[in-house]
Amino acid sequence: MISNVSGAALPHLRPASTPASNAASGLQPVVPDATDAATSGFRIDVSQVKPLSGAKVISAADNPHLRDLLATNWLMTHDASATQPLAADNAPENTYAQVKVDGKVVATLYNGGSSVMTNQAAAKVGKLEDPPGLSGPDLAQWRADRYAELLGGTIEKASTAITQSQWTPRESRPTTYSREQLDAAFQAMVAEGQTAGAQQQSAYLASRAQAGTSADFSA
Repeated sequence: MISNVSGAALPHLRPASTPASNAASGLQPVVPDATDAATSGFRIDVSQVKPLSGAKVISAADNPHLRDLLATNWLMTHDASATQPLAADNAPENTYAQVKVDGKVVATLYNGGSSVMTNQAAAKVGKLEDPPGLSGPDLAQWRADRYAELLGGTIEKASTAITQSQWTPRESRPTTYSREQLDAAFQAMVAEGQTAGAQQQSAYLASRAQAGTSADFSA
């Protein structure tokens, strides 16, 4: 796989005003008076607001799909935070080699086998199929050789390059969990939320007490 680096800037999006949609939704323009003739805005026509009938609050616990989705996300987040973070594959300390043309770096290879190159270099290399079963430093070396050959450049090995025997593939984390794991995760997530809510309420009450006021949360 070849990663292309693009320097194109994202366009600035500026939404157009749509007065018609405002009228359809019950929003009416405010008629400016003598004090605010230079300003204008919108107000909600209360007469057009209708109460919802038959609506009821639904808890995430009552929706099995949403419940499992939240539990899965909680497990994945905690699995990731429980392990020691590793440097990214394309971190400078994981550099395997660089391919240079006329003294300029046109491609960088990393110990995990990934690579990045300039747009011009990528256009010249085109679609390059990696040999099956090749990974890590061996893949990085194969790519470096092909890039140098196709671009007419030279390979400069990095001091951080490692051998295939020194390379350790990243461990893949599970993406599916058992019924017991999901149920336990959801309960733990709810408990965390309750604890966080209680702490926020205590902090708020303490700040209000310091300011000489009081608040009643029993309502």
